[in-house]
Amino acid sequence: MSWVELAAYLGTGVVAGVMAGLLGVGGGIVVVPALVWIFADAGFVPDWIFHLAVGTSLATLIGTGSASAYSHHRRGAVRWDLVRSLVPGLVIGAWIGSAVAGLLDQDWLRRIFGTFLVYVALSMLFKRTREDAHRIPGAVGIGLVATGIGSLSALLGIGGGTITVPFLSRSGVDIRRAVATSAACGPPIALAGVIGFVAVGWGREGLPPGSTGFVYWPAVAGILLASAPSAPVGAHIAHSLPILVLARIFALLVLVVAVKMLLG
Repeated sequence: MSWVELAAYLGTGVVAGVMAGLLGVGGGIVVVPALVWIFADAGFVPDWIFHLAVGTSLATLIGTGSASAYSHHRRGAVRWDLVRSLVPGLVIGAWIGSAVAGLLDQDWLRRIFGTFLVYVALSMLFKRTREDAHRIPGAVGIGLVATGIGSLSALLGIGGGTITVPFLSRSGVDIRRAVATSAACGPPIALAGVIGFVAVGWGREGLPPGSTGFVYWPAVAGILLASAPSAPVGAHIAHSLPILVLARIFALLVLVVAVKMLLG
């Protein structure tokens, strides 16, 4: 690994960690596009670049999400009763998502990811300041929702916060508790997704040394060195400052990345 490559991983980790703690977006929205460009510049086999970026992103989210969740837990903001209800569906969904990713080629993964980024950016830019609250669904309903969240999260290499936070908020959970609870849901999604991406990528030709299936461990290590310590910083900011303006600035950056992804 060159010093430039290491610096790129560390920089990605800092931004991803802060965003995970600040906005509850998991960090995958930052990590996946960054890894796509880093891996392409490093000369990885093009067919597997996006798969490696998604699988590696999920591996980093285990550490980043755990650090973020612990920071929110210390403030008493995590609804652990909701976490326990969501986790079984999230894990099953993550396995489904990783299996689907193994069947798709790079271009389809890129298009799906780019489209999702457009949705994320627009929802953050035009989010209503007040939403009608609904009751949290029953066991069957929450299981179906969690399975859907887990599937999409693993498919895209994200922690699920961009879907979980709005769902919990619309279900009547305070926004800061929704962010905190979403952060606690990230590590189970990431762990299940990593297992899935290791399995579906096992034995594929052209994977770089240092990878296990679709997880590239040197990148995981470099990003975690910076992202895990950075997540508490984002969590502190989230509990200290109004985040609406920051969220919209971030949304504009996400929109730019989405356009670049969709254009290849």
